Formats: sequence, structure tokens, C-alpha cells
Amino acid sequence: MSGTAITLPQRKGVVGWTLALAALGTFLPTLDIVVVSTALPTLRTHLHASLSDLEWTINSYNLVFAVFMLTGAALGDRFGRKRLYVTGVTIFTAASLANALATTSGELITFRAIQGIGAAIILPLTVTLVADVMPVEKRAMAIGLLGGVTGLGVAAGPVVGGAIVEGISWQWIFWLNVPVGIVIAIGSAVFLRESKGSRTYLDIPGLVLAGAAMFGLVWAAVRGPSIGWRTGEVAVSLIGGLVLIAAFILWEQRTSTPMLPVSYFRNRGFNGANWASYFMQISIIGSLFMITQLFQIGMGYSPMTTGVRILVWMAMPMLVAPPGGILAGKLGNRPVLLVGLTLQAAGLAWLAEAVHVGVGYGSMVGPLIVAGIGISLCFPVVSNAIVDSVPFEEIGVANGANKTFVELGSVSGVAILSAVFASQGGYGSSAAFIDGFKPAMYTSAALAAVGLIGALMLPRGSAAQALQQQAQLKQVAQAEPAAEGV
Repeated sequence: MSGTAITLPQRKGVVGWTLALAALGTFLPTLDIVVVSTALPTLRTHLHASLSDLEWTINSYNLVFAVFMLTGAALGDRFGRKRLYVTGVTIFTAASLANALATTSGELITFRAIQGIGAAIILPLTVTLVADVMPVEKRAMAIGLLGGVTGLGVAAGPVVGGAIVEGISWQWIFWLNVPVGIVIAIGSAVFLRESKGSRTYLDIPGLVLAGAAMFGLVWAAVRGPSIGWRTGEVAVSLIGGLVLIAAFILWEQRTSTPMLPVSYFRNRGFNGANWASYFMQISIIGSLFMITQLFQIGMGYSPMTTGVRILVWMAMPMLVAPPGGILAGKLGNRPVLLVGLTLQAAGLAWLAEAVHVGVGYGSMVGPLIVAGIGISLCFPVVSNAIVDSVPFEEIGVANGANKTFVELGSVSGVAILSAVFASQGGYGSSAAFIDGFKPAMYTSAALAAVGLIGALMLPRGSAAQALQQQAQLKQVAQAEPAAEGV
């Protein structure tokens, strides 16, 4: 159930403020996924952090992000998206302050996890807030804009991180969030309109089962590559996560108030977008973890120059994602996502082939641009695909489910590529680093290619056809509770 209707004179102002505040809210959590990456060598020295500590500096944030994403979206639908958005920004800002004051890697990892709780509330609500006020015919363009902002956060991360680490200190990576977070929280409280989802209940058992399942799978993804998939810890975590997913689906089938209607698990668009999101994110974040270290350890660049040089890759979404969203609205999500994932895989494989001891930056520009264009097309399309695959009233929780797969991919990417790197190379010299880097990047390219399976699952068709599909999905979702009561 949405908030009160917007009159024509009000709409322009409400849409403008919502877009601006949702864009800022998209930017901060996305920036913090990658901003720490440029500071990893500095953290390794200043905090005496091990490779495992460096992984957890990123993964503690992404793990909690993934586990609580569905909860954040569901709470917003139940208690009010504006209210939860302000709450999430406040938590994120307070945790950023605590990170800036951290003196050990353990403290940093802990407060990064709390940051992840705030991010898990913020990010799924951004698309929902925008979709709620945006005219239907302009929704794909607006989601494409948020995709561009996501790209801006990813692109700005290495540059901002490098400039701050080199020019001030690593703590200012987190101090930067504090004033921006305060502005977003106050602006959202004043200018956003309140809205809720179509359900007035909260599926507590479903939330607990989904959160516990995600924790088990994410823990296995983090620990498996480093300690072995056959160890008892990883096996219990993985099997437990899969069992809990089965229990979650069984519960959703039997309850009269499902958090995710059973029809979504049979929905090609919903499942395909989540599959593609997972493997796309494994490739992006895992590659970023390795490439920022390559520039500094393998090639000897400073943090600042690393951030600048990586812009040819990570700045592409700012240029390509908004028109990519418009293109998806006209041609359909499937062909654009197929092209995006293909370019991402090809660019990363090309990069792996190009890197060798003594390689110059010029040899890396071409593959980085190709991979950057690829991810630029993916960012807005997966969000469009989720919005198109469910009834409008269900966008909040569906988007939360998708962001869960995205963050699960972030955690898996760092863990998998770190394990491949450690098995083939190390930090002992530039040559040793590159020995591990090349197979890690080939692995990243292969995982991006696996995402093509999800793209092929998406239905063909344009945005107009997607609107017809949404109407049909709404009828199915409304019919399910009635059938269960018979």
C-alpha cells in the first residue's frame, strides 16, 4: 500500500527530492564496498593485518549486508520506507564514525559489520522509494540513473580511497561518510513522502529462516576457499544453509502471509536476474580486490595514482549505465545483459592475458575499458529485470532479495579469488604477486561468463510487455492465498 496520492503540482518536487536522496543513499553503501580496497596495503602495514584480516575488512561488511537485506526491505514495507530509510542512514553514519576511531583490525572488522546493517536497510529501499513516485513510463530511466550512481560509487571508491590514504590518513575514508550521512538523514526526514508495501504484516519466521540461510551460505563462501570445502566447519555451514533455504521455501508455500510468493521461485525473470547478479558481483568485487593490489604491489603505484588509473575501468558506469537503462527499456533486459556480461568476461580474460612482470599501464587500458562497459550495462539491467518480474506492490522485498544475491556475490568474489591467488602466488615479490594474479583474473572472467545463464533465463520483450507481465503476476499472487484457503 503506497502513501497518499501525489497531486500534479507536488509530483515534480517529490520526484526530484526522492531521486536526489535515493541517489545519495545508493552512493554511500556502494562506495564503502570498494573504498577500502585501495587502502588494503596501508591497513596491512599500519594495523599489522594479515591476508585474512584484509579479507574480513571487506567481507564483514558484505556478509552482514547480505544477511539483513531482506529484513531491511520487509521492515520498510511494514513500518514505512521513509522511516526505515532514515534509520538505516543513521546506523550507517554512526558505524562510520566508529570505524574512523578504530585502532585495531578487529575493531575495524566489527564496526564494518555494523555498517553493513545500515547499508542492508538503505540500499533495497532506494529503488522502491524511486519506483513509488516515478511515472511508469520513466521508471526504467530512473533506475538506470541509480545504476549510474552505483557505478559512480564503485568508480569513486578507489580514487577517493587513494587520495585520502595518500593525502590525509586511512581513517578519513570513514570520516567522509559522517557529514554526508547526516545530510541524507535530515533531508529524507523532511522531504521524502512515506509509503508502505501492500502487506501490513511481518513474516517473522520467513525473515529468520532467510537470514539464517544466508548466513550459512555466506560463511561457507568466505571460509571454503581458504580452509577447504571438505572441512567440517564449511560442510556444516553449507549444508545448514541449503537446508534452511528448503525450510524457507516450504514455509512460504504453507503460510497464508508469505514474504515472497511461491510463484516468484518459478519466475524466469526473477530467478535469471538473481543468478546473473550473483555471478556478475563475484567477478566485479573479486577483481577489484585483486586489481587495486596489483597496481600497488605488483606495479609499484601509490594509492592515489592507483585510484586514478583504475578509473578507465570503474568510471564507465557513470557514462554507460544511464543510457543502458534506457536501452533496456526499449529493447528489453535480456539482450543488454547478455552483451554486458560477455564484455565483462572478455575484458577480464584479456587483462589476465596482458599482465606480466614489467607490464606497462598502457597494455591494461583496453581490457579495463571493455570490462567497464560490460559492468555498466549490467548494473541498471538487473534492477530493471527485478522490477519487471514482480507486481509493483512487491518491488520492495523482491529488490531486497536481489540485493542479497548481489552481496553474497561480493563476499564470494573476495573469498574465491583470494584463495586462487594464495594457491598460485603471494606477496613476496612483484613476480610472486603476478603469478597469483593471472589465474585469479581468469577465474573472475569465467565466473562472469557463468552469469550468462541467468541472462538467457530472462524473458524477451520490452518495458511495455513487462508491464503486462506485472499485471498477470499480480493476479497470480492474489489468487495463491485464495487457493490455499480452499
